[in-house]
Amino acid sequence: MSFKGPEDFEVLVIGGGHAGCEAAYSSARLGRKTAMLTLNPSRIGFMSCNPAIGGLAKGQLVKEIDALGGIMGLNTDRSAIQFKRLNSSKGPAVRSSRAQCDKALYSLNMQSTLRELPGLSIVEAEATKILIEGLQVVGVELRDGSQIRARAVVITSGTFLQAIMHTGLSQQEGGRLGDVAAKGLSGSLRELGFRLSRLKTGTPPRLHRNSLDYSKMAEQFGDAVPSRFSFYDKSAVFPYLPQVACHITYTNEKTHEWIEKNFDRSPMFTGIIQGVGPRYCPSIEDKVKRFRERDRHQIFVEPEGLTTDEMYINGISTSLPADVQEQFVRTIVGLENAQFIKFGYAVEYDAVDARQLRATLESKDWKGLFCAGQINGTSGYEEAGAQGLIAGINAALSVRDSGEFILSRIDGYIGVLIDDLILKGADEPYRMFTSRAEYRLLLREDNADLRLSPRAIELGILDSEQAEIFYRKQEAIQSGREQIRNRFFYPTEKTNRVLAEAGSAEIRDKISAEVLLKRPEMDLSKVQELSRKVAEGEEDPRPVLDLSGVSTDAIEQIEIQVKYEGYIQRDLELLEGLRKSEEVLIPSNLDFSLIPGLSAEIQGRLRVARPETLGQASRLPGVTPAAMANLMIFMKMNDRQVAQ
Repeated sequence: MSFKGPEDFEVLVIGGGHAGCEAAYSSARLGRKTAMLTLNPSRIGFMSCNPAIGGLAKGQLVKEIDALGGIMGLNTDRSAIQFKRLNSSKGPAVRSSRAQCDKALYSLNMQSTLRELPGLSIVEAEATKILIEGLQVVGVELRDGSQIRARAVVITSGTFLQAIMHTGLSQQEGGRLGDVAAKGLSGSLRELGFRLSRLKTGTPPRLHRNSLDYSKMAEQFGDAVPSRFSFYDKSAVFPYLPQVACHITYTNEKTHEWIEKNFDRSPMFTGIIQGVGPRYCPSIEDKVKRFRERDRHQIFVEPEGLTTDEMYINGISTSLPADVQEQFVRTIVGLENAQFIKFGYAVEYDAVDARQLRATLESKDWKGLFCAGQINGTSGYEEAGAQGLIAGINAALSVRDSGEFILSRIDGYIGVLIDDLILKGADEPYRMFTSRAEYRLLLREDNADLRLSPRAIELGILDSEQAEIFYRKQEAIQSGREQIRNRFFYPTEKTNRVLAEAGSAEIRDKISAEVLLKRPEMDLSKVQELSRKVAEGEEDPRPVLDLSGVSTDAIEQIEIQVKYEGYIQRDLELLEGLRKSEEVLIPSNLDFSLIPGLSAEIQGRLRVARPETLGQASRLPGVTPAAMANLMIFMKMNDRQVAQ
């Protein structure tokens, strides 16, 4: 395929995985002439590993993607066969949504969305070289020697760079079963000065659904009243698809014995695999070796869709030989007669050092070159999609010199993710956790739209209809809070009797519905019921508190904002100082060796990470408060000398 002209596209996205889909979608939505370059168009949006979106902290990422006009949340809603909100009994800061999806439908829906998107072209080809003129990216060279010109290139190559799949002691090239590896781009990135490392991921076997005995496993249902991922999907029909159950079983001592006696046939333990795997999602052989004191490990048996016979066996990711997989899997309760559709395997691939990227995910050295997703050392669909969205937005802005879009770690989980990557890099596949976000009470999944959608509306990624949905919710929250602030209860015998019936203490003074709602045992439905019962049969001029017309998600916001008001206000005050440090820019050409008082170690850390702001510098491992003071003094003195 040959393209002609000085510029074929404004933005070129390499890769059609979850990062590539968000990058291409956001760029085209911003009106840029965009192309997605993929090895196989039929695998766009494919769920390579597990059939789920979301989970602890990952649900927050998906909600933020949706709030910023991305596609992952909406596509999940339309493809999900089980919805579940994790930690629903705990505080709002750690609640996270998760959805089991129909894998085939998820991919097909994504492909349909992208094919119908104005301004986006899908090109089947392999990029082997990044083309540079001066310090500016101008396009890519393809395997057949032809070129595609573009003013910005976003690399979202996933696990495909120089990828090798391992099953036992045998290997074959490929970044996923049934797909070839991308073999040319790694060399081009090295020539441009990128530091590359080898990482590893893995996947479990898939078993035939009719060969499993579900009566021996614990059934696990989704939520009775499921919640959408998308803030802007207001279809009257929800859920879209029939909902199904998953099942839970466990490994046992016999399972562990089979695995342990075949360690010598594992590519992990024989040194064949050099790449580093994810610590928080280890293979079953790694679990058995590291946690010898445990006599069992939990396994989730998850359907991969409504019409497929494949069951995903979550918890036994492995690269052991096929015959060993058959032996140990059939020791597990309920899987004794398992028929294998696919065997588990590990994938080893190249990743770049994300410390060479800016907060926009653009290279610090090459204008217009962006990297997003697993190429930056992350693990998971959600982390990839979040990076793809930010890279796509910034690529679109860069080609017309329209500024930058940056989320700091105090703006959202996406900001935490990118900040961690560009400051610390990833010596193992990075996974998001709620514990990584210092201000997680502010960065909840339920308020992602309130935090981020105004910026998406300003950019133009969210359209007028979506903006109207946002403003209506915002007004409903404000109106609801005003109502409960101005509805008062008085210490009458009737009021205290109704309070006692609700399991709450009596009142001795006039009290607002807002203050009453702060009681742990009260929620808005109880406060409304109290208001109705107190007013029953009374000639009371005060109106009954009625929020029946307010949406469920707005009600949730009102409750959280009222109940956690003190904690939220405290965090907001703390953030003011942090925001100021994020605004102080460090010159890109600053020679850290000239700063007095900095140790050689700290100078080295600053040179490698090349922080863009004082806030970023302060978060680098090993950079002490004293070093920060020296850096600030040096910068102030430099500014004065320049001014003179």
